[in-house]
Amino acid sequence: MEKNKLDRIYKELLEEKIIKQLATQQELSIRDAMDIYYKSKLSQQINDGSYGIENMDYRYLARDLIENEPELFVR
Repeated sequence: MEKNKLDRIYKELLEEKIIKQLATQQELSIRDAMDIYYKSKLSQQINDGSYGIENMDYRYLARDLIENEPELFVR
């Protein structure tokens, strides 16, 4: 399989895990968690491959998003 295709699949699975973690930790619907995630700087960093962030654990990344982008969680 082509490396770019594998990278894309890996990132998609990572995003799915982060969204599920956000939903669980913050007691959100999957839809709300997706909305928050895709509005976040973290989403862009993972998409861009910035700082190798896509290689970090999804639980750490979800916690980091909650701590560093709290404005996204204001309802």
